[in-house]
Amino acid sequence: MHRTPHSSPHLRVMSVLGLLAALLLPLGMTFAPGALAAPTADPVRVMPLGDSITGSPGCWRAVLWNRLVDSGYKDIDFVGTLPPQGCGQAHDGDNEGHGGELVTNVADQNLLPGRLASTRPDIVVMHFGTNDVWSSIAPDRILAAYTKLVAQMRASNPDMRILVAQLIPMNPSSCAGCAQRVVDFNARIPGWARATGTDRSPVTVVDQWTGFSTAADTYDGVHPNASGDAKIAARWFPALSAVLDAGVPQDPGDPGDPGGDPAACTARFRAVSSWQGGYQGEVTVTNTSASAVSGWTATVVPANGARLDQLWNGSLTTAANGTATVRNAAWNGTLAPGASATFGFVATAPATAGNPAATVTCTGTTPAA
Repeated sequence: MHRTPHSSPHLRVMSVLGLLAALLLPLGMTFAPGALAAPTADPVRVMPLGDSITGSPGCWRAVLWNRLVDSGYKDIDFVGTLPPQGCGQAHDGDNEGHGGELVTNVADQNLLPGRLASTRPDIVVMHFGTNDVWSSIAPDRILAAYTKLVAQMRASNPDMRILVAQLIPMNPSSCAGCAQRVVDFNARIPGWARATGTDRSPVTVVDQWTGFSTAADTYDGVHPNASGDAKIAARWFPALSAVLDAGVPQDPGDPGDPGGDPAACTARFRAVSSWQGGYQGEVTVTNTSASAVSGWTATVVPANGARLDQLWNGSLTTAANGTATVRNAAWNGTLAPGASATFGFVATAPATAGNPAATVTCTGTTPAA
């Protein structure tokens, strides 16, 4: 990761090569065009992970993104299975902030591995647990969920850099005990991080609590307003920029890497329409490999208790826990490199489910040699 205002390893290499060229050119030696070009790296992928404070609309992400770009960090990519949700300013809005989610449920239901597989982050920026604290879940159980998620992050990327927030204050009118429960939980996070971090995959605690006012910085005692967004972004920025400046090892298993095991496809979910008790969704499967695939299988994990009932342009199998497996139809399984196929579905959902959301992944089948 390079930042324009600071010297990077690539720039230092260029300086050495430039000096070498200056010494050799008088001797009649020349370099082919592009011979001194700096090596390029994939953008560093940053996953914002959490609940509605992160995702809906989670405008601190927009503030943070633009501050990073304005500070010279160009090779960054915010990633997640959820799309941008407004905020009124241009930014990379992909995120993994699912409204209403409990971190304990994400751990118990193993929801994170599929999301990691779809987005392959190098860094996770996590503010997660507000709904668990609100639900009076014990700190020990929340921290156990944190530990499980960290293990899943490292299974996805052994070099994962993890930034974990001490939660912003919470004082909703319906929860008299929430304010103190946040204080009690936050006090446990630094010790958990010291025990969980490793040299290869460090865990950095970011204090989002100090200086944050539920009266001035939220609109309902929980969710940040514009002032709160600015404060959250200001706390994430130095911690994230320090990780970027230190350099992030790129995942050796990225698609397209020589000798890697490239993913055959990616899948992306879109909500077409919604109504009380259900919604229509659409998933686009894209062949991201260099070869044609002869078939594909997508996995759809609907959020918040939804369940797929009807499906077209594929065949549907639904597990007892609601996880749906969709296989291509006879006419849309063969995809050339870069080609896509789309299937649609209707899902039923509890009245309290909130905005439609789903985690989607896929695998492809290459033709027999």
